[in-house]
Amino acid sequence: MTVSREVELEGHIIDSGMMQSCFGIIMDLGGSFSVQEFDIGRHKDEESYARMLVEADDEDQLQSIVHELHQHGVNPSDPKDATLVPAPDDQVVPHGFYSTTNHPTYIRHDGEWIEVEDMEMDCAVVVEDGDDPTAQTKVLNAVEEGDMVVTDETGIKVQPPERPRDSGGAFGFMQGGVSSERPSESTIRKIANAIEETKKEGGKVMAVCGPALIHSGAREDLARLVREGYVDMLSAGNGFAVHDIERDIYGTSLGMDTESLDHPRHGHKHHIYTISEVIREGGIEEAVESGTIESGVMYECIDNDRPFVLAGSIRDDGPLPDTITDAVEAQNAIREQAHEADMVLMLSTLLHSVAVGNCLPSTTRVVCVDINPATVTQLLDRGSAQAVGMVTDIGTFVPILAEQLLSED
Repeated sequence: MTVSREVELEGHIIDSGMMQSCFGIIMDLGGSFSVQEFDIGRHKDEESYARMLVEADDEDQLQSIVHELHQHGVNPSDPKDATLVPAPDDQVVPHGFYSTTNHPTYIRHDGEWIEVEDMEMDCAVVVEDGDDPTAQTKVLNAVEEGDMVVTDETGIKVQPPERPRDSGGAFGFMQGGVSSERPSESTIRKIANAIEETKKEGGKVMAVCGPALIHSGAREDLARLVREGYVDMLSAGNGFAVHDIERDIYGTSLGMDTESLDHPRHGHKHHIYTISEVIREGGIEEAVESGTIESGVMYECIDNDRPFVLAGSIRDDGPLPDTITDAVEAQNAIREQAHEADMVLMLSTLLHSVAVGNCLPSTTRVVCVDINPATVTQLLDRGSAQAVGMVTDIGTFVPILAEQLLSED
């Protein structure tokens, strides 16, 4: 005897590969299926629809199949209201709580679909009842006793972004892939176009930066992008800010002159001296106001009122007074900032790219640039499947991007 569940797919399910993926999931997990209804969209603006009967040997196997299909946007054809269970204590969720993807998600409550706010992966969903019910994600440490938490997968609809049918779009050029073989300048031109499009739509661009950007000599070009408004906010670590400021005060980055590549005498102490000077002033803003810092990325952030988050790590020297050393506080600051971003440039930093990527909905445009292909691949593997990756030297990428954007001003 077998058990079965009727499910449905809708959207551009053929050319996006969604239908093929779902067939593969069912067969790989030992189930079977029959397509009961199939309407094919015959024009670019028409969607397709399929209704399938999924069969398995027992309920556990069927549940595993349906769970995997659900992550790809497949939903039951007869939806019921979501199951809500109160949180038994602060930071404690009910057994079987629904753990979110980063895709747009809807919760069925009192017969109506409610869009989940602040979408990000690996969170619980809490529903607040009332005249206008709401649903929002909460990280586990933010769950409060009595919160009505969505459990199981009943009454939940997930809508993964579909691959664009028109490859001429701003983000159709890479299709979420990773390669070092694509022509750099033409690819960077398309990234510049996407930034310009985002800004014209009133969106915000966020840069996630690693110290290699400073070491490679791209500091001045990123500073220009901040000054001219192409970068609206910055997320980085203590090291990025330290070496950016060190370059201004001492002309070095980690003790090396980024223009001559010489190592000045006692240059290895410059970053420690830099930290000491900023601490003496009371912080980066105070150091800018006093004239101690006169140029660079952090200077432009202060001078042009561009918000930044510096998240600390266990290996930080100092750290700078502006660096958030409490890990949970840093996560919350990154999360708040990331939710405001419409496009994110991840520039040569693995840890911060993954951290920010975990906070982003899949609808946010993401470009990840690193000389190491493993950085880009790991970001995608961690769930940021919407990211497009470019494997190249950050010291080449940022100046060309700046030239593309600023030459038209």
